[in-house]
Amino acid sequence: MSTAQPLRLAIVDDHKMLLGALTEWVRSAAPDINLVAAVSSWPELLTHPQFPVDVVLLDLDLKDNLPISLKISTLRTAGVKTVLMSTYSEPNVVREALAAGALGYLVKSEDASMIVEAIRAASNNESFISAELDLAINATEVGGAPKLSAQERRVMALYGGGEPVKAVAYQLGISEETAKSYLKRIREKYRIAGIDVGTKVALRKRAITDGILLRSDGPREF
Repeated sequence: MSTAQPLRLAIVDDHKMLLGALTEWVRSAAPDINLVAAVSSWPELLTHPQFPVDVVLLDLDLKDNLPISLKISTLRTAGVKTVLMSTYSEPNVVREALAAGALGYLVKSEDASMIVEAIRAASNNESFISAELDLAINATEVGGAPKLSAQERRVMALYGGGEPVKAVAYQLGISEETAKSYLKRIREKYRIAGIDVGTKVALRKRAITDGILLRSDGPREF
C-alpha cells in the first residue's frame, strides 16, 4: 500500500486500556495508517467529525444492545470497511458478522501485528480471520486444505518457493516479524486441519499439493 495516501482508521472499544494500547501501537508501528478516531461507544463514532473513515476496528462486545448486523450495515452504507474484535469466538456469531459484511474478525489475543494486517486487508477488500476461527467457521475436514487469506497464500508461496523470511517480508512490504506471524498462522491453520507443515520442506510440499506453488518453478502470482 502506498504511504502517499494513508488509510483512515477509527477504533471503537469500551475497554479504555486496550483502546489506549492499540492507539499507541498503530501510531508507532503503522505509518501507512492514519488513526483519526479512538472512541469508546458507537454514537461517538457516528458523530465524530472525522467520520466516515476508510476502516473501523470495532469491538463486538460493546454493551449497547445494538445488533452487530445493524452496525455493519450502517458502516457499509457510509462506505466504511469493518474489522471486528472480540474476546470470544462463537462460530455462529462470526458467521453472522461475515454474512453482514464484516471483512475481518479477530480475537483480542491476536498479535498486534496481525491486527494491523487485518486493517490493511480490509482496506483492500480482503478478508482476514483469526487462525483459531478458521476451522470452526469453514468446517474443514481433517486432512483437507484450510482456507488461507490472500496474503497468507502469498507468504506461503514465497517461503515455500525457497525465499528466506527476510526476503518474503521485503517483497510483500511487511516487517520480518509480521512475516513470521503469517507463517505461524499458516502452520496453525494446517495443524488444526491435521496437517503438519512444521518444516520448510513439508510446507513446500503442501503448497504444491494445494496449488499454491507449481512443482517445477517458483511462487505463483496472486
